[in-house]
Amino acid sequence: MTDATTLPRPTAGPAPLIDPYQRAISYLRVSVTDRCDFRCVYCMSENMTFLPKADVLSLEELARLCNVFVDLGVRKLRLTGGEPLVRRNIMWLVRELGKRLGGGGLDELTVTTNGSQLAKLADELVDAGVRRINVSIDTLDPEKFQAITRWGKLDKVIEGLEAADRAGLAVKINAVALKGVNDGELGDMLQWCGDRGYDMTVIEVMPMGDIGGENRVDQYLPLSLVRSRLAERFTLTDIPYKTGGPARYVEVAETGGRLGFITPLTHNFCESCNRVRLTCTGTLYMCLGQDDAADLRAPLRASDDDAVVESAVREAIGRKPKGHDFIIDRRHSGPAVARHMSVTGG
Repeated sequence: MTDATTLPRPTAGPAPLIDPYQRAISYLRVSVTDRCDFRCVYCMSENMTFLPKADVLSLEELARLCNVFVDLGVRKLRLTGGEPLVRRNIMWLVRELGKRLGGGGLDELTVTTNGSQLAKLADELVDAGVRRINVSIDTLDPEKFQAITRWGKLDKVIEGLEAADRAGLAVKINAVALKGVNDGELGDMLQWCGDRGYDMTVIEVMPMGDIGGENRVDQYLPLSLVRSRLAERFTLTDIPYKTGGPARYVEVAETGGRLGFITPLTHNFCESCNRVRLTCTGTLYMCLGQDDAADLRAPLRASDDDAVVESAVREAIGRKPKGHDFIIDRRHSGPAVARHMSVTGG
């Protein structure tokens, strides 16, 4: 019988990413591009200046960074933008990251999209391992949809949703609550989602970036008010359901679906924050609502040794703050951070 002391010892993996408040970082949101084919009024100004190509990481560099994070314990990757599906050859990256699913360290690969490219890419997303997507729709009124998105067409997004349904993708609809714009139709949207088998999440306006002539104080609608109005029509029951993101969920008895609330202003979700955000330039933001960031592009391009990148990631996670500083009121009507939502993908 072999002596126990001669048996090979299991090789310990890298230590997990733990921030100063003992939160394990298991979720990475990756903005693969700052470009978008919409110009939503709460997200961008209409005339945006986008990044020069030299500043943007290649798809191969994005894949390498994502793999480092997965090796360090990240279990969920979400690709965002801008609009992620407008980036050229984006499906190469999706397929590459999909290789980490099913035993490669990654539990889930998801995408947040405006839906404009789903008609042609839904089947490819499923083939690459994506099973769930978030689609941003703030209204079901075509004219209002075009006014909110400035450049978007609702019929094209609906066509994309139908393609996603056929491909077998689970869909969650994200709607930003906008006072005086869509507040009167959120109940109808919730019913529409239930009829189609979609979950829905309502999101408060976040004070990020200069959005031109729009005023976020005028846009801001607290979700406490939204919930009380919806409760007049639907039976909403709090449930412990979690997707890894910041939403708090209720079950909607009348539809059998789920409704999430993302409330960075009226009830922040910082105490359980398990995520960080990587931009297409290789900048890591440890908090959506803070400006502190880490440059991962420099170490990535300086060395082929992933240990150098890992060291930079760990140093950044060691600076992750306890929470954000989002405020919207008449005294704080400007952006809390200068970058647009499209830079870090929400």
